[in-house]
Amino acid sequence: MTLGGLDLFISASDSRVAAPPLSPYNGIDHFGLAVQGLDAAVAELKAKGVKFTMEPKQARPGVRICFIEGPQNIAIELLERTPA
Repeated sequence: MTLGGLDLFISASDSRVAAPPLSPYNGIDHFGLAVQGLDAAVAELKAKGVKFTMEPKQARPGVRICFIEGPQNIAIELLERTPA
């Protein structure tokens, strides 16, 4: 997939891909996606059975975040910025 001009490869269940390392480890801890309408996105994902590892919370003024569990237990952050 291409996001903002960056090509990303995400493998959900390919036996040719090595298992992820156990935490803690050096490397990418998680990646984040900016969304508009975090509450609506959360409701839609929950309706589809997505596992949340952190429910939406206010990280700082104007920034709300939550985390979901992606393929191979990769943490995916959803982030909504609003004018503070």
